[in-house]
Amino acid sequence: MDFDDTWHPATHPSGAVLPAILALSQMLSHARRVSGEELLTAFNVGIEIQGRLMSFSSEAKNIPKKFHPPSVVGTMGSAAASAKLLSLNKNQCTHALAIAASLAGAPMANAATLAKPLHIGNATRLGLEAAILAANGMEANSLILDEVPGCSGFSAFYSDYQPKALISPGKQYEFLLEKQDIAFKSFPAHLGMHWIADAAVSVRSRFEEQYGSFDPSTIQTIVLRIPVSKYINRPYPDSEHQARHSFQFNACTALLDGEVNIRSFHEDKIFRKEIHNLLSKVVVEHPQDNEANFDKMYGEVVLLLKNGDVMIEKCDTFYGHWRKPLSRESLLKKFLSNARHVLQEDQIEGVIQMVENLESVTDSSQLPNLLQ
Repeated sequence: MDFDDTWHPATHPSGAVLPAILALSQMLSHARRVSGEELLTAFNVGIEIQGRLMSFSSEAKNIPKKFHPPSVVGTMGSAAASAKLLSLNKNQCTHALAIAASLAGAPMANAATLAKPLHIGNATRLGLEAAILAANGMEANSLILDEVPGCSGFSAFYSDYQPKALISPGKQYEFLLEKQDIAFKSFPAHLGMHWIADAAVSVRSRFEEQYGSFDPSTIQTIVLRIPVSKYINRPYPDSEHQARHSFQFNACTALLDGEVNIRSFHEDKIFRKEIHNLLSKVVVEHPQDNEANFDKMYGEVVLLLKNGDVMIEKCDTFYGHWRKPLSRESLLKKFLSNARHVLQEDQIEGVIQMVENLESVTDSSQLPNLLQ
């Protein structure tokens, strides 16, 4: 659904790690109990590895062009988190990451299709498999993350990849999650859509303040000022998945309905005549200062009305961005609205209680058990 958390550098960090360590906590429960603190530590390792690898490439910090980041660094993060939970030694961890690198990578060409969610599912599965293979003696190139002259390692994914030596964890080591929060989406679509949707809702509100109600027929042109990013520039999406990756659709939906939510991507909403009429009025501009970077980009919506009036609204930080995080109430509301489709109320309450007290949980395998 494209409803998972997002980060900068651009990737979906949690989905590639959490399923692997939840599965491992169950697998290991036959021999020993994995505490909630151990689970959190492994999770943090998996997030850290992803962020560190991407920080070695300026290309990786921006909205991707070639490889879908969760399929690349997500696989590595899953392997690292799994290796931590399996208590692998230094050499085994090295081989786990090297094996994972051979299992990583998926093209952005599959964005806006049903294959895209497969990327992160494969990342968590294959990273776990890499760690288990290393635990059982499989070896791989121990220099896979280095710059090896004449031989591509991790630089096969990012052409400007330049790894740097990191200090060992300790008092002077600052984990990435200490410095930067994660973005949580309020509706299920590509993260870039949230800037343009917020701007569209704001300009609609201005319209209503001035004219009393929103009337799409009075609009001559809709100008969207967005960063250059081809795979999310889709003038006329013809499927649910394309709609989740269309600046134009999300702006027009927000204008028409005053919000974007789960139902916005149902077929009866996507193919409305009113949406098609608005889409035909959209003109896209790419200002030079609007970078395809989740930390720097903005979305701007301009309404040119038939009476000559012009209305402009800009969003540089949407609600849910790490600079403007969702409140605890909003996070719980999101979790509840999704969980009720697949879990009973007692399971939902159990998950909430366990997650909020995870550091004191003595057997983390209880968490995946609640999800069954």
